[in-house]
Amino acid sequence: MRNAQLIYCIVCDDVRIEMGNKLSMMGVFENVFLPAFPSILLKFSVVNHWEGVGQFETQVKILNPERREVVASAPSQFVIEEQGYADNITFFTNVAFDRPGPYAVQIWIDGKPAAEKRIFVHHVAPQTPAQTNSTSVN
Repeated sequence: MRNAQLIYCIVCDDVRIEMGNKLSMMGVFENVFLPAFPSILLKFSVVNHWEGVGQFETQVKILNPERREVVASAPSQFVIEEQGYADNITFFTNVAFDRPGPYAVQIWIDGKPAAEKRIFVHHVAPQTPAQTNSTSVN
């Protein structure tokens, strides 16, 4: 019987595969703070951990607050062996966010939506010199 279940989805700055096939995830986040719009996030990753058995095709899409597609990964294939698992890592670069709000990370499997995770994009005005605490050393 062929099935796949998404166990977790993690959004982070970067992912490395270490010795022993371990994943190191750096900068795990659910919130993005940007000083202006539109803004570009240079790089981020989506890690999906699947359990089940069979061969599958997956894709990750980012949707804006109005549910319009911002970016989509190329579809990729993966196989889960009997009593096994698969980690699928998707890297995104130079993704433009045009407004603050709740964005959706959609995970698709075999052409159907499997899950959705929210990332929240916030506007944070840059601090002016009067707002920062500076100390001068003589």
